[in-house]
Amino acid sequence: MTSVQFLGGGRMADALLGGLLAAGHSPSDIAVVEISPARRDELISAHPGVAVLSEPGPADALVVATKPGDAVDALATAAAAAPGLRRVLSIAAGVGTAALQAAVGDSVAVVRAMPNTPALVGEGASAICAGPTAVDADLDWAEGLLGAVGTVVRVPERSMDAVTGLSGSGPAYVFLVAEALIDAGVAAGLPRDVADRLTRQTLLGSARLLAESDDGPEALRAAVTSPGGTTAAGLRQLESHAVRAAVIDAVAAATARSAELG
Repeated sequence: MTSVQFLGGGRMADALLGGLLAAGHSPSDIAVVEISPARRDELISAHPGVAVLSEPGPADALVVATKPGDAVDALATAAAAAPGLRRVLSIAAGVGTAALQAAVGDSVAVVRAMPNTPALVGEGASAICAGPTAVDADLDWAEGLLGAVGTVVRVPERSMDAVTGLSGSGPAYVFLVAEALIDAGVAAGLPRDVADRLTRQTLLGSARLLAESDDGPEALRAAVTSPGGTTAAGLRQLESHAVRAAVIDAVAAATARSAELG
């Protein structure tokens, strides 16, 4: 019996699969169910030894990585093919634990997760919450899987919409800032390739500094800002255009939309 079987072989599932293999999991313990023949061929080539299937089979645990609209039906079908099923981890956005639990029955522990796209490079931020029958050991198991591609936090399910608005959608906000910085560099006279390279490294270095420093973002910002200097002039423009308020409103809007879709 397969230890972990993925339902869906898209980019996020592929990233998680790669993380598990890099962390030392045996390919023979993992399977992927993928309906697209072309995608199956890609997965077979990318992950030798991993069983790539056209339909689900017996498994100890399932990872639901389908499109959200397909998640419950795919899970119910897979559960019927896995009589020894013990656990389910869903990374299908917006699909609540009640619907997932109903698809597998109360004897199976369900954990819901919200990862984000930096998991594709092993730097994801994921939140998990327990379903009705899940216990700490089930959350430990889910955290072990998602921890292969980044940081994992535990929240109650009522907080998952806020997680979606912040870290789920957050990469898009950062990429928008990156676009603006590149355009601003060009407008200031830099060649686009130079502006692009400087922007990428500035964001990467700033993120690493924030992650590794004992100081919070306020202190780090202050350390770059000399009174009456260039950074202070730039920050004054950002504040005058209510950038801080716009970011807060963006997270609030994404959170509200997540609740509507869920």
